[in-house]
Amino acid sequence: MAGALDIRAVLAALPHRYPMLLVDRVEEIVPDQSIRAIKAVTINEPFFQGHFPGRPIMPGVLIVEALAQAAGVLAIESLGLAGSGKLVYFMAIDGAKFRTPVEPGCLLTLEAEFVQKRATVCKFVGRASIDGKLAAEANFTAMIADPPQG
Repeated sequence: MAGALDIRAVLAALPHRYPMLLVDRVEEIVPDQSIRAIKAVTINEPFFQGHFPGRPIMPGVLIVEALAQAAGVLAIESLGLAGSGKLVYFMAIDGAKFRTPVEPGCLLTLEAEFVQKRATVCKFVGRASIDGKLAAEANFTAMIADPPQG
């Protein structure tokens, strides 16, 4: 069953909050398969103050983080863990490539698909695009775990 998720559902799936929450909405999620989410990139992002003055560009590592967060929503929703407190931790990033700069004012489309899904470890392929033009891509692995005790 495919569907969309609003920001409340995203917040229920992810522990991230401003300024680290990089998924604004989910346009389509197909549990156990794929997700398409959106990050509205605005000049108000704190990283634009220093990256780079006079030519603001979203850092590549944050584009990959946005892809990983979208994949985290896919994993949490697919495994029925929303609201459980379980966290999705990055384990590995492979083959990251950056094709075009991501600048303020664009809508960054985040697409991730399962490559492998297990109860505690998932592998994904992710692509970020602007108006259908590939901006970045990466393969990554994540672990589903309990939050640290503290």
